[in-house]
Amino acid sequence: MLSVLRSPTYRRLFGAQAVALTGTGLATVALSLLAYELAGANATAVLGTALAIKMAAYVLIAPLVGALADRVPRRALLVSMDLVRAAVVLALPFVGRIWQVYLLILLLQAASAAFTPAFQATIPQVLPDERDYTEALSLARLAHDLESLVSPVLAVALLTVLPYSWLFAGTAAGFLASAVLVRSTALPPPAPARPAPERAGGGGSRPRAGTKALSGVRLLLAAPRLRALLALDLAVAAAGAVVLVDTVLLVRDTLGRPAGDVPLALGAYGAGSMAAALLLPRVLERCGDRAVMVRAALVLPGALGLLALGLAVPPGAWSWPALLAVWLITGAAGSAVLTPGGRVVRRSVRAGDLPAAFAARFSLSHACWLVTYPLAGLLAAAAGPAASAAALTAVALAGALGAALLWTEPERDPGHRTGTAARQRGSRISRPSRTTSRP
Repeated sequence: MLSVLRSPTYRRLFGAQAVALTGTGLATVALSLLAYELAGANATAVLGTALAIKMAAYVLIAPLVGALADRVPRRALLVSMDLVRAAVVLALPFVGRIWQVYLLILLLQAASAAFTPAFQATIPQVLPDERDYTEALSLARLAHDLESLVSPVLAVALLTVLPYSWLFAGTAAGFLASAVLVRSTALPPPAPARPAPERAGGGGSRPRAGTKALSGVRLLLAAPRLRALLALDLAVAAAGAVVLVDTVLLVRDTLGRPAGDVPLALGAYGAGSMAAALLLPRVLERCGDRAVMVRAALVLPGALGLLALGLAVPPGAWSWPALLAVWLITGAAGSAVLTPGGRVVRRSVRAGDLPAAFAARFSLSHACWLVTYPLAGLLAAAAGPAASAAALTAVALAGALGAALLWTEPERDPGHRTGTAARQRGSRISRPSRTTSRP
């Protein structure tokens, strides 16, 4: 897997992603503790609302940024968004009211919604070979796991000597380091998009940003495989919302454990995700995307169902290790669903459409989180974490079963191209069309 780091361009980009996500992980822990300080037992409602604002920014802004990504210098866009994110997180320790938290989260995630799809669309251009790109997806998953494994461990160490507000300074440092690494990297120019059809009486014109953003959404809704990908995102969002929103309440109130155990629980989730990401390149070579992703998605409602059953009885000595085990399984299954998603998108659209397709996928997948975050938080605050886990179990099961039904076999999927055929065609990878194509 590490052989892909021989590319100096990708090596710098991966380093930028890793340090930024490590800082983001510190902010996740700090935001949970800030919400608990401001709202007490209602912390899950505050945290769920804050994360819903984050998802709303992703849903509304990401498609437009993806449509404009080929009109703005890619490096300048990425660096400027890192600087904006660093400035915003430095302001978070000084808030004293809940509405101020919401406002700063909106600004922070608007910048992230601009950064992430542009970054994702750059990687397939840096690594055109599919094997390299698959390894890069696994490494990217590992970088994301730094947010929920290495960052919590670092947070535990820092919390022993510093107040939690200093964790936001670590986040800002991560964004600044990311900006420096991206600034020092020569990025390839964006791939040309499909030319616009000629209009009567004149040549073709460049499509408007809104039209291009909608075209990205249409690309994702055109093929059963890509619609199934969105159902899988719903299953992951249901399970992930319970972990990220309810952990602070489960650890502090239900189990009565100290604040330092909050990052440890989140670290178990990250450990499972990292273990799955390390194994996936070899597993995908043998089993294929559909088999791995759908089966892993079916594990998610099972894990949440076990959590709901465990919360229905009084806690005991077994409760803390059981919570860690459930989070470990949930992280592994979620990683097995999410990591191959970039392969599925890449095989389904033309190279010039990658920014719009990744931005649309980023937006629609986060629309799932926009539903599950407040659902998990409000249910946990109003009816308890057991009710929250039970409701999100049903949502995860619906997403997993929907994906199994939507994702047809390759020979019946009109947008399908095998990995070998995709490499032979290069940038001519077929996007989903209205006509059935032969594998």
